[in-house]
Amino acid sequence: MLPELTDLSTFRAQLAAAPGPDTAATQGAHERNGQLTKPPGALGRLEDLAIWYAGWRGDARPSVEAPQVIVFAGNHGVTAQGVSAFPSEVTVQMVANFQHGGAAINQLAKAAGAKMDVHALDLDNPTADFTQAPAMTEDELLAALQTGWNAVDPSSDLLVVGEMGIGNTTPAAAIGCALFGGEAGEWTGRGTGVDDAGLANKTRVVAEGVAKHGSDDGLEVLQRLGGREIAAMAGAIAAARVLRIPVVLDGFICCAAAACLAKVAGGALDHAVAGHQSAEGAHGALLGHLGKEPLLSLGLRLGEGSGGALAINIVKSAVACHSGMATFAEAGVSDG
Repeated sequence: MLPELTDLSTFRAQLAAAPGPDTAATQGAHERNGQLTKPPGALGRLEDLAIWYAGWRGDARPSVEAPQVIVFAGNHGVTAQGVSAFPSEVTVQMVANFQHGGAAINQLAKAAGAKMDVHALDLDNPTADFTQAPAMTEDELLAALQTGWNAVDPSSDLLVVGEMGIGNTTPAAAIGCALFGGEAGEWTGRGTGVDDAGLANKTRVVAEGVAKHGSDDGLEVLQRLGGREIAAMAGAIAAARVLRIPVVLDGFICCAAAACLAKVAGGALDHAVAGHQSAEGAHGALLGHLGKEPLLSLGLRLGEGSGGALAINIVKSAVACHSGMATFAEAGVSDG
């Protein structure tokens, strides 16, 4: 049972004290992998993925039975700066589409056999324009973290978190720039498809936000430059860490949320793999800073958790091979 997040100090403490993988299960999975009816290393990264998953689930021969996809939605005051090709009303409209099963993520979650949940965070009350003030107050940040923290089903055995929020590649770029340095232009992409003038304006906004609110503390950056849905993703990823539920990270915005956790506590993302590398230009750089190699690279740039949900099938396949294959002894095959 997860404790209530009474304050940000509690959140930091929970993340810092979160358990690691089960060493006995990891060792057992290594040993089993060496006995399966295949040449050593023949399944490549699938082998490492299965062993990683086994350790976090505490079972040397695990299965993936109950994946969960959670989509968080929020609106951003920084859209007043003209950073998106779409109006913020689209966030509300897309939430309705998620709830009626009409979005890409609905189809991908269904194909992966995942339960999908949608949480809209105070859409009528956008965050502050971070060129003028911190995006959220401390209480607003805590509330958003708590939403994500509570959204994780403790009975799930694999988690993907996604987002919907018009303009949210702008705070994601600002977070990356604040946490890892470099020029705003290196972190800022076209998002929903802004033209050259729009990209220049968006880059200006990111630079102004980082100059005004920059910090090397993950939660401070999340509060000052983030958004409610980004904070909720961070809360869910942290809850999964405490519950030892493996996580498949989605795209640029999800990884920006995860990066804030990585700056709060060492090993905060040990339970997470990168589902894919998106077409948003700075996502590759962000993955590099996080030390995550993507499972897929298909040119996706939709968000919603779409790339992470697609990668659920990769994790399921890795675990199915690991746990379902016969050993040389079981199959009566010579191991050489």
